[in-house]
Amino acid sequence: MLLAFDDSHKEHLSFLVDLDPEVLNEFGRISMNFIRKGTNPKVFQGAAQKLGVPVETVQHGVEGLMFLLTESCKYMLSDIDFQDSVMTLGCSEETRATLLALYLENQREIRDILQEMSMDLPHYRDLEWRFDMQLSSRSLRHQMVPSILLRLVTEDEGERSTTMMETDPVNLVHMTRVLETALQEMKSGYCRRIARNIK
Repeated sequence: MLLAFDDSHKEHLSFLVDLDPEVLNEFGRISMNFIRKGTNPKVFQGAAQKLGVPVETVQHGVEGLMFLLTESCKYMLSDIDFQDSVMTLGCSEETRATLLALYLENQREIRDILQEMSMDLPHYRDLEWRFDMQLSSRSLRHQMVPSILLRLVTEDEGERSTTMMETDPVNLVHMTRVLETALQEMKSGYCRRIARNIK
């Protein structure tokens, strides 16, 4: 699998293509610090003064490198796929080798950080249902009151929990429609982009 870069990412990463390996390693160290702890604008100013470029250029370069590393780790790219993805940026052999070494050195740590940041929601395990019909009572002999009893089992971090629910057919049909609408919404391009960034 190859990473697909849009034009803004290519523009941000193009600054890194012409850097010396030592400077590129320094950008990698800064990117890893930002992945661990968040951004620090003072670092951008210091690096921009040393390189004699605008602060925005350095910031975009670091952000582009952070994107490259996190996306590569998220999709668990192999060495060859990573090199092929970087090759589309027009990098030299030396730059590709430096970026690959940076990726392989920090791959495990970035995966651990991404794992910690992911949302861990309860997962569906089982659903049992029973349909009941009350036909009469002491006060009303000819009545029909349908009800559906649901037993939902979910699992969260290895621990199972059971939820019992009772509903009538009208509410069940309404819940089904709402859930089907939500599933259709998840198939939209906008939601897929958000879900991809959350992973």
